[in-house]
Amino acid sequence: MATWLWIVIVIVVAVVVFAAAMMMRRRRTAMLRERFGAEYDRTVAAHEDQHAAEAELRGRQREHARLEIRPLPEASRVRYTEEWRAVQASFVDEPAEAVAGADELLHRVMDERGYPMRDFDAQADLVSVDHPDVVENYRVAHGIHQRAQHQQTRTEDLREALLRYRSLFEELLRPEAATAAAVSTARAPGSATAAELGAGDGQTRAGDGEGPIAMEADDDAR
Repeated sequence: MATWLWIVIVIVVAVVVFAAAMMMRRRRTAMLRERFGAEYDRTVAAHEDQHAAEAELRGRQREHARLEIRPLPEASRVRYTEEWRAVQASFVDEPAEAVAGADELLHRVMDERGYPMRDFDAQADLVSVDHPDVVENYRVAHGIHQRAQHQQTRTEDLREALLRYRSLFEELLRPEAATAAAVSTARAPGSATAAELGAGDGQTRAGDGEGPIAMEADDDAR
């Protein structure tokens, strides 16, 4: 066989291999986008490198696969729901303490479900595999809670934190058998609207912003 023909064959094979590799890469990217949604975009922006971001997300999935994440027993769901009611009822008089209580309550719920409770960032990364739509709410709420410990927050900030904590709390307590329709429309027992948390003229409410809980706060917040 002529040398030139071998060269053509090698080039064709290389092109086919390259095209197959690119197709597989695009497919992996599409699967990660579908799985993580906005969390995919946040991770890419944080890394400023798509390859590194996708490697991190795949790493989260591998680590998550080694865990034994289990649904809560009904008795635990009822108990935690009652505890949440107590937390939100305390917000009007003691907002900072209520936010601290919500943070601690979520910590116990996640621990019982099987998430490793080491450092916060690693914990949030693993939660993102199951709950990518609300994990950023959890991060924001935790940040507000940390600032509150140094008295660097307003009541509106604390109200926002409690509402954001609630979004993950509802997901963690939802029975595994919940339908997709229930996930998008149901309101878990013990959840509160901003009005129920004592929002006055500076009411925090679900708005048209991004994410499962979008906040609008008046500059006249308490």
